[in-house]
Amino acid sequence: MINIDLIQQTAEYLMQKAAIEIPEDYHAGLKRAAEDEENELPSFVLKVMLDNYEVAKEDRCAMCGDTGVPRWFVKLGNEATVEGGMFALEKALRSATAKATNGVPLRPNRVHPLWRTDHNNNVGIGAPEIEYGFEPEGEWIDLITVHKGGLFGTDYRMLFPSDGIQGIKRFYLDSLMAFGKRGLACQPAIIGIGLGGSKDTCMTLGKRASTLRTVGSRNSDPKIAEMEDEFKELGNSIGMGAMGFVGKNMVVDCNIEVGYCHTGGMPMSVHAFCLSSRRAVARIFPDGRVEHRTDPDWFTPYQRRETVEWEPNKELARESS
Repeated sequence: MINIDLIQQTAEYLMQKAAIEIPEDYHAGLKRAAEDEENELPSFVLKVMLDNYEVAKEDRCAMCGDTGVPRWFVKLGNEATVEGGMFALEKALRSATAKATNGVPLRPNRVHPLWRTDHNNNVGIGAPEIEYGFEPEGEWIDLITVHKGGLFGTDYRMLFPSDGIQGIKRFYLDSLMAFGKRGLACQPAIIGIGLGGSKDTCMTLGKRASTLRTVGSRNSDPKIAEMEDEFKELGNSIGMGAMGFVGKNMVVDCNIEVGYCHTGGMPMSVHAFCLSSRRAVARIFPDGRVEHRTDPDWFTPYQRRETVEWEPNKELARESS
């Protein structure tokens, strides 16, 4: 059984780490962009960003004044048990969020949509979001926190099967142009694309693709992996660079996740993670061990499973024929 106090202590540490320390995979991608950028203004922006990350780490302060909206992704091995159960787990994560908001500090961005009530701790109705995943084996629990911008840098469109790959590219480029021209996202960023699912799960797929995949990772489907490479190059070909200035590095990487959808449609979402790419991950074991890592490792073969083992009812098949 996994100790609930250890869960909360780990969650508090992860909140601080995500706000202050940029993940190594994104840091490396940003350095490559800075080395590759030829235009003066975006080069200056990239250099300042990299310098800012070093200062944040040294001074132990948030790397950006807008610390986004903290959220949690929790993955459990099938044999994992939590002291106090899932109620205690969620209480610990909400408490860790409130403590980090006052301790790091994080900007208290969460308010009631109508009354604008603000508890100054990023906790409220439905906040922070907690999403769950499961794996077939293991007694461990993975805690993943993501601090993603909560205003813009996201778009959705219901496409149709006849739109095909060209339609997907058009919406992708439309979104990136809007993000850059209107200041709706801080570039360069990891771009996540969700294809398929229902409207709500399409948005979830895209958000997870942007926040739970590391720079350089590729979808396990070779054809989708090829699309990811192509879309990264395509996004960097439109003449926009850091923070919307004329340049050649708008996309640090492009990740695509898919889900089965209604036969008559092809929903698509596009999400830009922040230029800070705030995420932190830890695996907690029942013996008290805590392993920290950079890769959320969310999209395992089990998470991308396509179908189940089954056989059509042969008697019904004969009757219908």
